[in-house]
Amino acid sequence: MYILISVLIFIVCILLTLIVLVQNSKGGGLASNFASSNQIMGVRKTNDFLEKATWTLAMSLLVLCLAAAMTIPRDEVSPKSQIEKQIQSTPDPSAPLNIPTSTDAAKKNTTQNK
Repeated sequence: MYILISVLIFIVCILLTLIVLVQNSKGGGLASNFASSNQIMGVRKTNDFLEKATWTLAMSLLVLCLAAAMTIPRDEVSPKSQIEKQIQSTPDPSAPLNIPTSTDAAKKNTTQNK
């Protein structure tokens, strides 16, 4: 589900970029190049359509980003980091030390000689 939403976000971003580039700005923008062809074809409210498309795509991008945040996979499938492995393999410092004594060494020698 997360991958599908991510692909939709990518598509919406591309469409939003194209719509914004086509819009008519103070300097004329790319829409001024298409103005004469729009009048020939009878489309008069291009700016209204582009503005509504911009707002619609912006809102859909917001909704898709929120949906993606809610569907991020959070299961622990990935291997643990080296730091976590090292922490778990470190012996407990509060555990009593197992220091061999002379009696332990003597017992070990007698069992090996037999």
